[in-house]
Amino acid sequence: MAALPLLRWGASSLHAHFSPTPPRRLFSALRQPPAAGRYEPGSRVMLKGMDYPELEKWVQSQGFRPGQAMMLWKCLYGNNVWAHCHDELAGLNKDLRKMISDHADLKALTIKDIITASDGTRKILFSLEDASVIETVVIPSARGRTTVCVSSQVGCAMNCQFCFTGRMGLRKHLSTAEIVEQAVFARKLFSDEFGTITNVVFMGMGEPLHNVDNVIKASSIMVDEQGLQFSPRKVTVSTSGLVPEIKRFLNESNCDLAVSLNATTDEVRDWIMPINRRYNLSTLLGTLREELRLRPKSIVLFEYVMLAGVNDSVDDAKRLTELVRGIACKINLISFNPHSGSQFKPTPDEKIIEFRNMLIQSGLTVMVRLSRGDDQMAACGQLGAAGDYQLPLLRVPEKFQVAL
Repeated sequence: MAALPLLRWGASSLHAHFSPTPPRRLFSALRQPPAAGRYEPGSRVMLKGMDYPELEKWVQSQGFRPGQAMMLWKCLYGNNVWAHCHDELAGLNKDLRKMISDHADLKALTIKDIITASDGTRKILFSLEDASVIETVVIPSARGRTTVCVSSQVGCAMNCQFCFTGRMGLRKHLSTAEIVEQAVFARKLFSDEFGTITNVVFMGMGEPLHNVDNVIKASSIMVDEQGLQFSPRKVTVSTSGLVPEIKRFLNESNCDLAVSLNATTDEVRDWIMPINRRYNLSTLLGTLREELRLRPKSIVLFEYVMLAGVNDSVDDAKRLTELVRGIACKINLISFNPHSGSQFKPTPDEKIIEFRNMLIQSGLTVMVRLSRGDDQMAACGQLGAAGDYQLPLLRVPEKFQVAL
């Protein structure tokens, strides 16, 4: 998967029961958290929870000039400082540093562990203030592109059947600061070793658009020209298909969108991605056609996890061609990485190539992503940790039971 992003899956021992329908909590959980970054006079603030206008307003409210807010912003995100503590705020005047020390926090995450895979991929385990743990993956490439795969939630409400994170259940939305700081840490820790961290993908733990307020805000901080300076074309936000939030994202963000498609019929997608029971293929793809007409220079990346005997047939390739017709897109074929307790098997490599060739012959742009970091549970499908509760496995449609 050189120079390409990771998806949001994980691995663990599964002690699950079966249910014919998705749990009600999946859809009742589709509500948005309050926006982060607000502050009350006299309270401590988390600096990385603010965009620049909010930071400037806060600095002025403390009696300092707007220009000093820009100096602080560059200490947080620019000038190769990436400050995590008050001692790293070099260049700020003494009074401003004291005010920040008295009234603000710079660090939202604590490193718990860094695991190195045999191919050089790094998995960072971060502890949150409440002792929750998230995982972030840094993927170097010999071609000079290094990607950081960030998480947006602890767990996930979507219950995608091939994804352990999706079956953990939603435990917590990450704040803007907790999302942004994953990218800050990636640059601070690995820029000397790998060179510039060039790409960000929101494909770690969680459904990014379920936490849309904080994800849009975090991604805007990442692409700020005075801050982390990622190109908007190098920041990709993935979704399982939350249609209202897709519309909002495409209207409010200039970053790229990826959609985890993974099936060519509603029958299969209802089973492996229960969100399809709310927003089916017709609704999802129709929305993308309509919205992308308003962004003629934009394309969507469709991610398609190849599951043996489930979504990898010749008929699937033909249907996929028709489903995406008229949508400016690229297709990313992803080999499924088996994990403990998984009911799926990976499509053989030769069949993935055959599937890819059929799509190319129909005029589509197609990439095949190789696994990275799989020996340390850092590859696609291997993020997360087991808990006492998991969302249930869903009943396998009868015609697919032989394949599993």
